[in-house]
Amino acid sequence: MAIASELDVSVQGSLSEESSGKPFGEIIRDYEPMPDVQWRFGKPNYARVNKAYFEGRSKVHPEGSLESVVNKLVKNWEVESHHIADPKQWKTMDISKFKASLNGGACIDAQTMADVGPYNMLIGDTPTYAASELSFEQSNKIFGGTFSEGFAWEVLEVLSGPPTVAFKWRHFGKFSGTYTDRQGREHKGTGEMIDLIGMCIAQVNESLLIESLDIYYNPDDLLRPLTTGAQSKVAAALHAASDKGYVDLDGLKGIMRAVKPSFPEASAEKLFKAIDKDGCGKVKVEVLVQEIFGGAK
Repeated sequence: MAIASELDVSVQGSLSEESSGKPFGEIIRDYEPMPDVQWRFGKPNYARVNKAYFEGRSKVHPEGSLESVVNKLVKNWEVESHHIADPKQWKTMDISKFKASLNGGACIDAQTMADVGPYNMLIGDTPTYAASELSFEQSNKIFGGTFSEGFAWEVLEVLSGPPTVAFKWRHFGKFSGTYTDRQGREHKGTGEMIDLIGMCIAQVNESLLIESLDIYYNPDDLLRPLTTGAQSKVAAALHAASDKGYVDLDGLKGIMRAVKPSFPEASAEKLFKAIDKDGCGKVKVEVLVQEIFGGAK
């Protein structure tokens, strides 16, 4: 995943060697766009996500193996589905036949995927994510901000070869940014690794052009860790112990010891006193949470 907000739409052309993976000694993405390609946000740069991939992958597939071929094919597919708006410029899919579905649900065609985007297609509407209310650009902004160090992808195992390619995959990255849920609440990550495991059945033709993708995984495995991490746990515990939304110093210390022991007690006391300027002995929970996860230490 190249972060769209960092790209310049005026920059077009072929992908760099950094994006291919060559500086790491392995070509994992060899996508060559059409000469007249129009990148949606500007030419993508995969240097950051490649670093996350090589540092965090669990498998190293032999060059030429079926796993290596599928790994590269899906990464090339991701280039198109995220970064080329016009399906007529797609080269990894047979757009006249292409369809995709999630967990056996309704299929969408190439143009619909180009319109709504892979994130919205692959997550849908949930209590904390509103795919039907988000544009392609908005969804990319949300997850670019969530996985600020990259959200990498790898093939774990290929179970059957062409034309019906069944494989197990892993999506992973550090929750080092901020996830904004459908209610507009911000959940700040603390660098924990998010791991998704899923399956895919891809139908390809003799040229390995993708005709269909049937993808299986639980979207809650992605969203739950983003909304129930340290920040959410601290906020929930503080609210539970509060008196009408306010908590005292002893309550703060006890909860931080239980929920976020890495936060020093002396820092908690210093933070409390800085907020409690009038010396009333209680501070608002929302203010505490904002200060704790907004960089105050």
